Amino acid sequence: MSTEHDTDDEPTDESTPDPALAGDYDPRETEPRWQDYWVDNDVFAYEESETPDADTQFTIDTPPPTVSGSLHMGHLYQFTLQDFVARFRRMTDDTVYFPFGYDDNGIASERLTERELGIRHSDFERRDFQEKTRDVCADYEADFTEDVQSLAISVDWDNTYKTIEPRVQRISQLSFLDLYEQGKEYRQRAPTIWCPDCETAISQVEQEDTEQHTTFNDIEFPLVEDGNGEADDGETLTISTTRPELLPACVSIFVHPDDDANAHLVGGTAEVPLFGQEVPIIEDERVDLETGSGVVMCCTFGDQTDIEWYQAHDLPLRIAIDESGTMTDRAGEYEGLSTTEAREAIIADLDDAGHLLESRDHHHSVQVHERCETEVEYLVTEQWYVDMLDSTEEYLEAGREMDWYPEKMFTRYKHWIEGLEWDWCISRQRDSGIPFPVWYCQDCGEPVFADREDLPVDPLSDDPPVDSCPECGGSDFEPESDVFDTWATSSLTPLINAGWDWQPADESAETADSVDAGEFTFDNPELYPMNLRPQGHDIISFWLFHTVVKCYEHTGEIPFDTVMVNGMVLDENREAMSKSKGNVVSPEAVLEDFPVDATRYWAAGTSIGDDFPFKENDLEAGERLLQKLWNASKLVDQLAPGNNYEEPEDLAAIDEWLLAKLDATVGSLTEKLDTYEFSKARNELRTFFWNTFCDDYLEIAKQRNDESAAYTLVTAHRTFLKLFAPFLPHVVEEIWQAKYAEQVDAASIHTTDWPEPRGYDADLAAGETAMATIAALRSYKTDHDMALNADLDRVEVYGDVTGFESAIQQVMHVDEIAVVKDDPEISTEIADIDLDYATVGPKYGEKVGDIEGALATDEYELDGEQLRAGDVTLEASEFEVREEHTYAGEGELVETEDVAIVVQA
Repeated sequence: MSTEHDTDDEPTDESTPDPALAGDYDPRETEPRWQDYWVDNDVFAYEESETPDADTQFTIDTPPPTVSGSLHMGHLYQFTLQDFVARFRRMTDDTVYFPFGYDDNGIASERLTERELGIRHSDFERRDFQEKTRDVCADYEADFTEDVQSLAISVDWDNTYKTIEPRVQRISQLSFLDLYEQGKEYRQRAPTIWCPDCETAISQVEQEDTEQHTTFNDIEFPLVEDGNGEADDGETLTISTTRPELLPACVSIFVHPDDDANAHLVGGTAEVPLFGQEVPIIEDERVDLETGSGVVMCCTFGDQTDIEWYQAHDLPLRIAIDESGTMTDRAGEYEGLSTTEAREAIIADLDDAGHLLESRDHHHSVQVHERCETEVEYLVTEQWYVDMLDSTEEYLEAGREMDWYPEKMFTRYKHWIEGLEWDWCISRQRDSGIPFPVWYCQDCGEPVFADREDLPVDPLSDDPPVDSCPECGGSDFEPESDVFDTWATSSLTPLINAGWDWQPADESAETADSVDAGEFTFDNPELYPMNLRPQGHDIISFWLFHTVVKCYEHTGEIPFDTVMVNGMVLDENREAMSKSKGNVVSPEAVLEDFPVDATRYWAAGTSIGDDFPFKENDLEAGERLLQKLWNASKLVDQLAPGNNYEEPEDLAAIDEWLLAKLDATVGSLTEKLDTYEFSKARNELRTFFWNTFCDDYLEIAKQRNDESAAYTLVTAHRTFLKLFAPFLPHVVEEIWQAKYAEQVDAASIHTTDWPEPRGYDADLAAGETAMATIAALRSYKTDHDMALNADLDRVEVYGDVTGFESAIQQVMHVDEIAVVKDDPEISTEIADIDLDYATVGPKYGEKVGDIEGALATDEYELDGEQLRAGDVTLEASEFEVREEHTYAGEGELVETEDVAIVVQA
């Protein structure tokens, strides 16, 4: 009933290590040896069929890590979860596509280069700086590759990509052209979310909230007119703000329509203190009546509401802050100051002029750029956008078509879409990135786009595809200097993996929808849509959502069938790890003390999607499991040398029970791994292997010497190795190569078939009771200083062991066994009552002594779940009753959680 199969996956000329089941297991020697072997022999290579079939393979859209530093525990955890899937699927499917990408374009790579070389991007021509960035990233990518291989991640290293390589640049620029032609992209001069530190536009998703200390300032504005006409001399209104540096950009004042106290102001005007401009007072329902005075100023721009008011009421534009976060000439004497410096100076001057009524400490949430943690500004700039707000229902429906593990993560996706306020700004004012394939006519501003056949292009160094403007005939063109947002490219990973491209009509005339136009094609159509997108919950709004947007618009299909979302690794106090807190645990430090397989055991310990603290106890448990597996394998090899055992005609009942239970475990684990329940699968497998196979069955097998036991040992052991393979790849490879490799033409256990139930049938419950009986008898003999092969005259079993009586007799040397249906003659007495002092002490105070005295003299009463002691009645949660059982019959009673037996020696 073996599920082994011959494969074409034969070892290459690279020599196979010569493992042996001898001595102690040394992971420091073993793990790097097998890592090198797997890579050198292309064990994990994607085997493309001559007739590719998406139903016989499994494809993983792996997240390309940002090339901006070294690996952290989040990488180790996320990569390992992905590898559980890849190794499991490689054994259950014909082949697995498990690529690896490097996200090496964008702000992160630019800042890395500046930090490494001690330079600023603005000091170099873009092409020169990009070359420096490529060199720096190449060094980090080599380190990344070595680090990932050292974690035993079974990536196919023949299928890698970089998000800045020419092929990917071409795909990214094709995406831009296609979306523009669909009418899904536009260029507009409008308010933009801006990072003053990075000096670039950013998108809504690149913001995050952070708490900051500031001051809340009550400022007095002279009232010029109210709604009834000219204001009285000295009449004022009060506005509360945390950003007085925006006063030079103030263009109006707003009052809520339901604000009766300030309704008379609507239709009037007020003067902005220090700066003198007169601004109108308007009513609008977006005013927050609960904050400050209820009267607010609108500046261009302080937040999203300012932008909405600016557009809704056709307000003028006053720009007081520039791209670097510096005050402009609109700020008068404050020109050239940073926003922080201007804030302090303006508060002081307001106070001197008598306009500052109060300035008080205040903590509030502000939005910062997630890359540099700089507070964002809202500036009017010209940017490229992807139109998303008109298609949110389609993107929600696309999300519903995918399977989510855990299911709750769809809610995060849904909430992000429902909270969208901006279209996707995809242009960045940086040097490291993929250029927009666009030029602009200097006479009329008409955009001219590159031809698809010419991509990739860089307008700063390449000529436009036309000599004259098709709109006005002008011959001078201005190249677009912006680059794509990095997410505009990394959101295309399913298309990058599948080889999405444009084929002109003359190359695809037989299959093109339009012979004149050509068509988009896939080099590997069987890879799209991909089966799985694994990623962290922190980038659902970044990577996952934008991938759905891009791929859905290009193909009309969802980009992947299933999403597996992992949580974050926290420190032992459940706080996020960060360098500033000094609580970062590095993989290098962990791997100095523990084997890689132990870290993989740790990674499987938490349900996907949940954040969890890093603790060493799971690593230690994993290390103990490796030694248990090794020592058990050595014992199996001693009891059943070799590997070629035929199934006997009559399996012993205990053997058939073990194999039937193993069948059930195989089915259960397969189902759990199919649904990404790694933690449940790991725990179930470890419990069955350690408790049932090692602690119980191996002890039984040591006292037998028959074909049934030998066949069962080898069959079960080989199955256990395969079940452990996704979790503990090194140690199982070492054992499998030593004992079973010669059976099949496979280079590795990881390219053999996943186990399937063999169809054994047994009463699993009766078998469990029989195993518990044997364990109880072993304990009895040990407690009475008896040899395990010492004879016992009679054993009464109070439980169902039907069919396993002879096995119990044989293994534990019992002359007579009796199965008794009734309960044994047991009397129950209360041995002690323990108080929960953490609850009882604070609750009853001085009465605790009275309670203890009543218990000591047996002057108490148990009434259901309550205990009456003295004049106090305790609830069930405040005490625990410990009972003792006394057997009045002949022999000695032995009780466990699972069975009661009476032994007559």
